[in-house]
Amino acid sequence: MNQPIQDTYLVELPEQASALINPLRAEILAQLKQPSSATEVAKKLNETPQRINYHLKTLQRVGLVTKVGSRQVRNLVEVLYQSIAKTFLLAETLSISKETIQKIKDQGSLLHLIHTSERMKKDALMLMEQSDENEVIPSASLQMQVNLAHESIREQFVEDYVSLVKDLVERYHSEKQKTHPYQVVLSVYPDLNQRSDRKDEK
Repeated sequence: MNQPIQDTYLVELPEQASALINPLRAEILAQLKQPSSATEVAKKLNETPQRINYHLKTLQRVGLVTKVGSRQVRNLVEVLYQSIAKTFLLAETLSISKETIQKIKDQGSLLHLIHTSERMKKDALMLMEQSDENEVIPSASLQMQVNLAHESIREQFVEDYVSLVKDLVERYHSEKQKTHPYQVVLSVYPDLNQRSDRKDEK
């Protein structure tokens, strides 16, 4: 049932690129690295199964997801879908402006940020509810601001940022059976106050 998928898929067809303009579809693809049903994806993204199923049909029609099986759940048969790749790159040969391509990337990232923050909030509340009154839940958070000289180095900064954290995680990650699993979440986004100041200056 679990099919091998590509690490990276180069999007060269206009119809595939158009399907990715909707940021929710990019988020759905991110959830389909493993076979999942519309119901499972909907639950993770806090959406209705009907809405997820609609977008899944579009992604399947343009060849970005495939049906990989089905299973019986009570009196229903759930169809399982899987993404054809872990990540997607938009080809420069597409007849889409660079501004539109960048907007697709940015909007998808912002939607992922929203769902990630919602999941963090939900997880934190559940940890608080499940903990004993005297139990201390080990956690940590860090917030910093970086002033980048210009937009062109933003992508390089993010790549270096991710690389450093990956190295750190690999250094401390343990494959032993008895471990203490933790979630590590990274986010980079513009300072809202600074953006408001710039708009006021116009």
